[in-house]
Amino acid sequence: MGRVATILFAHRLGTSLEPECKMYRLAADIFNDTAMVLDCLSPALPKLIRIFVLSLSSVLRALCGVAAGSSKASLSAHFARWGNLGELNAKDSSQETIISLMGMLAGSVVVSRVSSPIATWSWLMLLLAIHLATNHAAVRAVTLRTLNRQRANIVVSSLIDDDVVLNPQEVSKEERIFESGGALRWKGSPILGFADIGVSFEAILSSLGTFQPRTGSFRDTAVDLTALMRIYRNEQYVLWYDHQRRKALVILKAAASTITQFKGWTHALLVAQGMSTTVDTRLSGSSDVRATLATLESSLRALNEKFDGYVLRIRAGGWDIDAAALETRSGRRLEFPN
Repeated sequence: MGRVATILFAHRLGTSLEPECKMYRLAADIFNDTAMVLDCLSPALPKLIRIFVLSLSSVLRALCGVAAGSSKASLSAHFARWGNLGELNAKDSSQETIISLMGMLAGSVVVSRVSSPIATWSWLMLLLAIHLATNHAAVRAVTLRTLNRQRANIVVSSLIDDDVVLNPQEVSKEERIFESGGALRWKGSPILGFADIGVSFEAILSSLGTFQPRTGSFRDTAVDLTALMRIYRNEQYVLWYDHQRRKALVILKAAASTITQFKGWTHALLVAQGMSTTVDTRLSGSSDVRATLATLESSLRALNEKFDGYVLRIRAGGWDIDAAALETRSGRRLEFPN
């Protein structure tokens, strides 16, 4: 089961491991510690339940291996500022060896003094709590320069609201280790909605119309697709916002770059913010669609006036805006015929 879990986990979440390396680095420790507790519990369980528990433990260790290995590679690349990745890995390996020897020594002392089950479980829980607390503090201390979804939310909302570009150190203090996937937040506000970037054209059609399984087509689309495409005729992405589901869908065209991805995400955040404060939730049907199209067009016009300046200021603030960190799944590209 562990091998199957490794394959499925890497297939399902492989793209998100680098953009969300801080989250997966801590998640790996949680998986490993949970597996350790299950292993300790298994001898006291009936045979059938023990098999299930040990299988679950194997799956968790497999998830730990994938998450820890991938996130460690990303973090190592971040710390190797002068291309000295080999030196960094060698020193990291030496550090781990020293810590392992110290742990064996401390464990020998503890084991010789602990005999009762209550004392054993008390020490186990205490040491696991210390392990997770120290790893949480270590992950919080890492300052990344790439703009993933959460950091993009913080930087963009602060830039538009306060006309200030937060540097990576300031954003690191504000970002959450565990954040809902694709969440759109305006500074520290509750979640305004969600966004998917790099989706297929079918995703927008599913949001706008009714799928006919017999013919594989869509009917009764709520919006004129020609009007939607006209808004983005000079852009390398297409954005639609489903107000009822609070869901933004961003299609990337074939020539889309990392700057395009950032612009599409910024636009989705602006639309979610605008729709949360200005659109009357009593609107329905064609009125709601017209309001959404008007919001998309007006927000894009306002964004185009300042976006180039935003990019220059964000780069000057120390951010690596050219790194692709917004797509957390294997995305698709839309190509229009000439």
